[in-house]
Amino acid sequence: MPRPDLSVVFPVYNEEENVPLLLREIAAALEGKGWTYEIVAVDDGSKDRSLEVLRASRAQYPTLRVLALEKNSGQTAALDAAWRAAEGRFVVSLDADLQHDPADIPAMMQKLDATKSDMVIGVRVNRADTWSRKMQSKIGNGVRNWITGDQITDTGCSLKLVRREAIDRVRLFTGMHRFLPTLVRYAGYKVVEMPVNHRARQFGESKYGAMNRAFRGLADCFAVRWMGKRMLNYEVREERP
Repeated sequence: MPRPDLSVVFPVYNEEENVPLLLREIAAALEGKGWTYEIVAVDDGSKDRSLEVLRASRAQYPTLRVLALEKNSGQTAALDAAWRAAEGRFVVSLDADLQHDPADIPAMMQKLDATKSDMVIGVRVNRADTWSRKMQSKIGNGVRNWITGDQITDTGCSLKLVRREAIDRVRLFTGMHRFLPTLVRYAGYKVVEMPVNHRARQFGESKYGAMNRAFRGLADCFAVRWMGKRMLNYEVREERP
């Protein structure tokens, strides 16, 4: 099979009701747009029927590839597995909870091309979250930017589009998927932002609360800052006779 233009990747953890709807929305957003694409779903040790639903969906969606982690390993591990397995020249990630809108993907592809950038990250507008959650995100974004020296508006938005070669340069550690734009920029690539839609969760519950990541996130900020100061970033050419 020829290499697809785009890989759409998402981690899945106990999202059996959302998966069929997400797959339908991805297909509707990309069919007839002129790009070949694949879908890569990674089940992160779900305890419900998510993996069964994904396996059954391959009959309806031939471009769907299903990966399964041996045990629940966390969002970063699931995303990393998806990114490494993806074969597209461009890779876009989103969550399986339907809060991100696949209809934004074509506009992100156009933005990437128009700005000659290497990564487009979503900024959630009209967020369908509680006031406290939005305030926690605002504070968290400010702290991350202050420590890392970056200017990312919405680090918590999982809707991200990146060129294959840019993501191949990055190696992740637990929790570091939230810092992917910063790490890509540290590696010398151009990162731009774009407003994207945000929707309320219809089924299931959020797997990642604010308190279970606040303290680890602070430690991760300093780790990313340390990596940024020591990351190798060079260009080389071979001198030929």
